[in-house]
Amino acid sequence: MISFARILAPTDFSTHSEDALRYACGLAERFQAELHVVHVLSEMIPASPDPLLMPVMPPQFYEEDERRARESLLTAIKPEWGTPAGFATAVCWGAPTEAIVDYAAANHVDLIVIATHGRTGLSHVLLGSVAERIVREAPCPVLTVRTAPARTA
Repeated sequence: MISFARILAPTDFSTHSEDALRYACGLAERFQAELHVVHVLSEMIPASPDPLLMPVMPPQFYEEDERRARESLLTAIKPEWGTPAGFATAVCWGAPTEAIVDYAAANHVDLIVIATHGRTGLSHVLLGSVAERIVREAPCPVLTVRTAPARTA
Protein backbone atom coordinates (compact mmCIF):
# COMPACT_ATOMS: atom_id res chain seq x y z
CA MET A 1 0.00 0.00 0.00
CA ILE A 2 1.25 3.48 -0.87
CA SER A 3 1.49 6.00 1.94
CA PHE A 4 3.14 9.35 2.39
CA ALA A 5 4.11 10.76 5.78
CA ARG A 6 5.83 13.91 4.49
CA ILE A 7 4.97 15.76 1.28
CA LEU A 8 7.10 18.62 -0.03
CA ALA A 9 5.65 21.38 -2.19
CA PRO A 10 8.22 23.88 -3.42
CA THR A 11 6.78 27.25 -4.47
CA ASP A 12 7.92 30.31 -6.34
CA PHE A 13 4.57 31.98 -5.54
CA SER A 14 3.44 31.80 -9.17
CA THR A 15 -0.03 30.66 -10.28
CA HIS A 16 1.63 27.44 -11.51
CA SER A 17 2.98 26.80 -8.01
CA GLU A 18 -0.42 27.55 -6.51
CA ASP A 19 -1.95 24.74 -8.59
CA ALA A 20 0.72 22.33 -7.35
CA LEU A 21 0.18 23.48 -3.75
CA ARG A 22 -3.53 22.71 -4.11
CA TYR A 23 -2.68 19.15 -5.19
CA ALA A 24 -0.12 18.75 -2.41
CA CYS A 25 -2.55 19.99 0.23
CA GLY A 26 -5.27 17.60 -0.93
CA LEU A 27 -2.85 14.68 -0.95
CA ALA A 28 -1.55 15.61 2.50
CA GLU A 29 -5.10 15.61 3.85
CA ARG A 30 -5.96 12.31 2.16
CA PHE A 31 -2.81 10.56 3.45
CA GLN A 32 -2.80 12.41 6.79
CA ALA A 33 0.68 13.60 5.89
CA GLU A 34 2.77 16.51 7.04
CA LEU A 35 2.99 19.19 4.33
CA HIS A 36 6.29 21.04 3.86
CA VAL A 37 6.13 24.22 1.76
CA VAL A 38 9.51 25.56 0.70
CA HIS A 39 10.65 28.64 -1.17
CA VAL A 40 14.19 28.95 -2.53
CA LEU A 41 15.97 32.29 -2.71
CA SER A 42 19.14 32.71 -4.69
CA GLU A 43 21.74 35.31 -3.95
CA MET A 44 21.92 37.99 -6.58
CA ILE A 45 25.29 37.96 -8.26
CA PRO A 46 25.66 41.27 -10.06
CA ALA A 47 27.44 40.93 -13.38
CA SER A 48 30.33 43.21 -14.11
CA PRO A 49 33.35 42.94 -16.38
CA ASP A 50 35.57 43.99 -13.47
CA PRO A 51 35.13 41.88 -10.30
CA LEU A 52 36.40 44.79 -8.17
CA LEU A 53 33.54 47.00 -9.39
CA MET A 54 30.79 44.50 -8.54
CA PRO A 55 28.47 45.95 -5.91
CA VAL A 56 27.97 43.93 -2.75
CA MET A 57 24.42 43.72 -1.48
CA PRO A 58 24.06 44.67 2.19
CA PRO A 59 22.96 41.92 4.62
CA GLN A 60 19.67 43.79 5.19
CA PHE A 61 18.75 43.15 1.55
CA TYR A 62 18.90 39.39 2.08
CA GLU A 63 17.22 39.54 5.49
CA GLU A 64 14.29 41.53 4.07
CA ASP A 65 13.96 39.14 1.13
CA GLU A 66 13.86 36.16 3.48
CA ARG A 67 11.37 37.86 5.84
CA ARG A 68 8.96 38.57 2.95
CA ALA A 69 9.28 34.98 1.71
CA ARG A 70 8.56 33.56 5.19
CA GLU A 71 5.45 35.75 5.51
CA SER A 72 4.22 34.69 2.06
CA LEU A 73 4.69 31.01 2.91
CA LEU A 74 2.36 31.33 5.89
CA THR A 75 -0.50 32.41 3.63
CA ALA A 76 0.33 30.24 0.59
CA ILE A 77 -2.13 27.48 1.57
CA LYS A 78 -5.86 28.13 1.43
CA PRO A 79 -8.04 26.40 4.08
CA GLU A 80 -10.46 25.08 1.44
CA TRP A 81 -7.66 23.04 -0.16
CA GLY A 82 -7.61 20.55 2.73
CA THR A 83 -6.10 20.09 6.14
CA PRO A 84 -2.72 18.35 6.31
CA ALA A 85 -1.78 16.44 9.47
CA GLY A 86 1.04 18.93 10.00
CA PHE A 87 2.43 22.00 8.30
CA ALA A 88 6.02 23.25 8.00
CA THR A 89 7.55 26.06 5.99
CA ALA A 90 11.14 26.85 5.09
CA VAL A 91 13.12 29.36 3.11
CA CYS A 92 16.30 27.96 1.60
CA TRP A 93 19.15 29.76 -0.11
CA GLY A 94 20.87 28.44 -3.22
CA ALA A 95 20.16 26.98 -6.61
CA PRO A 96 16.52 25.77 -6.72
CA THR A 97 17.15 22.16 -7.78
CA GLU A 98 19.90 21.50 -5.27
CA ALA A 99 18.10 23.27 -2.42
CA ILE A 100 14.86 21.33 -2.99
CA VAL A 101 16.59 17.96 -3.38
CA ASP A 102 18.72 18.60 -0.28
CA TYR A 103 15.67 19.66 1.74
CA ALA A 104 13.78 16.52 0.66
CA ALA A 105 16.67 14.27 1.67
CA ALA A 106 17.33 16.02 5.01
CA ASN A 107 13.65 15.93 5.98
CA HIS A 108 12.91 12.37 4.79
CA VAL A 109 10.25 13.56 2.35
CA ASP A 110 8.16 10.78 0.77
CA LEU A 111 6.77 12.77 -2.18
CA ILE A 112 7.56 16.06 -3.93
CA VAL A 113 4.69 17.84 -5.68
CA ILE A 114 6.04 20.50 -8.03
CA ALA A 115 4.67 22.74 -10.75
CA THR A 116 6.04 22.67 -14.24
CA HIS A 117 5.82 25.89 -16.18
CA GLY A 118 5.60 24.07 -19.50
CA ARG A 119 8.45 25.89 -21.21
CA THR A 120 9.26 24.69 -24.68
CA GLY A 121 11.69 25.55 -27.42
CA LEU A 122 14.50 28.00 -26.84
CA SER A 123 13.35 29.09 -23.37
CA HIS A 124 13.48 25.46 -22.22
CA VAL A 125 16.96 25.02 -23.68
CA LEU A 126 18.26 28.26 -22.17
CA LEU A 127 16.47 28.17 -18.81
CA GLY A 128 16.18 24.43 -18.38
CA SER A 129 13.54 22.94 -16.18
CA VAL A 130 13.86 22.87 -12.42
CA ALA A 131 11.04 20.32 -12.26
CA GLU A 132 12.77 18.09 -14.80
CA ARG A 133 16.03 18.15 -12.85
CA ILE A 134 14.21 17.43 -9.59
CA VAL A 135 12.53 14.39 -11.16
CA ARG A 136 15.99 13.07 -12.08
CA GLU A 137 17.75 13.90 -8.79
CA ALA A 138 15.12 13.59 -6.05
CA PRO A 139 15.47 10.96 -3.33
CA CYS A 140 11.73 10.16 -3.58
CA PRO A 141 8.86 10.08 -6.11
CA VAL A 142 7.93 13.38 -7.76
CA LEU A 143 4.48 14.41 -8.97
CA THR A 144 4.63 17.20 -11.55
CA VAL A 145 1.58 19.41 -11.98
CA ARG A 146 1.18 21.33 -15.20
CA THR A 147 -1.34 24.12 -15.40
CA ALA A 148 -3.61 23.68 -18.37
CA PRO A 149 -3.44 26.58 -20.80
CA ALA A 150 -6.48 28.84 -20.83
CA ARG A 151 -9.06 27.68 -23.32
CA THR A 152 -10.41 30.07 -25.89
CA ALA A 153 -13.97 29.77 -27.09
